[in-house]
Amino acid sequence: MVRTKRFYLLLPLLFFGLFVLDSVAANKTTGPIIQLTIKDVIGPATADYIERSFDNARQQGAELIIIRIDTPGGLDSAMRSIIKDITNSSIPIATYVAPTGARAASAGTYILYASHIAAMAPGTNLGAATPVQIGGITPPKSDDKNKAKHKGNDNKASMKRKIVNDAAAYIRGLAELHDRNQDWAEKAVREGASLTATKALKLNVIDVIATGTGDLLKQIHGRSVKVQGHSRTLQTTGLPIKTIEPDWRSRFLSVITNPNVAYILMLIGIYGLILEFSNPGTIVPGTVGAICLLLALYAFQLLPINYAGMGLILLGVALMVGEAFEPRFGILGIGGVIAFVIGSIILIDTEAPGFGIDISVIITFAISSVLIFIFVIGMAMKARRRPVVSGREELINSEAVVLNDFENNGTVSIHSEIWQALTKTPLHKGQHVKVIGSRGLVLEVEPLPLSAESSIEEK
Repeated sequence: MVRTKRFYLLLPLLFFGLFVLDSVAANKTTGPIIQLTIKDVIGPATADYIERSFDNARQQGAELIIIRIDTPGGLDSAMRSIIKDITNSSIPIATYVAPTGARAASAGTYILYASHIAAMAPGTNLGAATPVQIGGITPPKSDDKNKAKHKGNDNKASMKRKIVNDAAAYIRGLAELHDRNQDWAEKAVREGASLTATKALKLNVIDVIATGTGDLLKQIHGRSVKVQGHSRTLQTTGLPIKTIEPDWRSRFLSVITNPNVAYILMLIGIYGLILEFSNPGTIVPGTVGAICLLLALYAFQLLPINYAGMGLILLGVALMVGEAFEPRFGILGIGGVIAFVIGSIILIDTEAPGFGIDISVIITFAISSVLIFIFVIGMAMKARRRPVVSGREELINSEAVVLNDFENNGTVSIHSEIWQALTKTPLHKGQHVKVIGSRGLVLEVEPLPLSAESSIEEK
């Protein structure tokens, strides 16, 4: 009887414990599934978008991150930055080549291999992952008679081999992380091979062929993946899907980092600086050239995002200060505002909790600065059109009275002051004359027409 009573006393505690454990287990899978999109060329803007989105997903306690990808490739440095984010992520990453007709070429293939889950939609392809140096590499010509050219071509071919070998070893390492086909990965780098989704699944290049995001989540539910060296079972059914699209900042940076736009910015920057150096003081070419060149360096990822943003902000401040000391009808000031605003957009992460700067602050600063420059320019133009009211220049075209008779040199009275005067026409005392110039402290005068002098005497 005693044991039975004890059992009934412990029964509520047992149910309570089971309830708590069930709640804890449920809470572990309540995080959403975050879906990201990589479309078009991969560049520094894409890497920035992925990094900030991963941080956002961690804050939301996401169960899985899906990267929908459709890209012809992109910059090696941006690709490696994205892969570092994927391999160091505490959240499983599923890269999904979609929709039908999409591709994961070049840099996209590396990202697909680096992900914990590699998936493709029917009718998609991947591969062609041979690295290409910007500007191209010319292979050596066996029939070239010029030894210097032979040597240069050999150096280029040697550099190409190093780049290809490095890329091949890199993608084999990524394939090894998730037990995928290493041989085909190297073939994609060395021979530029490509695969359809069906063949990729057959050759163990990818894990899943899915017709849509829902089908993908259904197929990978319960699958075990290695996340930072530890096995983890995916729970992907019944969870909400939250899509994080590239915001205005990422879209703006994507426009700048488009290879065509970046090339144009680089040429404008170079030509602008050449024109400025050949014609010092022109200001406009130098201002535009400096801004465009910094943007081009960022677009080609020769400058990291923080250095490019800070460089543009400093350039903007310098141009606005220069406008104050050397007014050039607002060219320096307006250029400074443009550089400052673009630099702020590049540098400042407007979504960092507690540290973000609202875009309205940047816009308000830009508008107020433009209005100030317009006001200052307007006042300067008005002041420029006003007649001179002081100084020696104010005496020109003024009227004076001759104090004594003289033929060449004498004295005149003007504004209650006595000045030495020089004339080519003999003058007599009391005659009204007009000041037509000055030589130091000597005024050049000529007699007023008789009608003008009579009207003055009448007044």
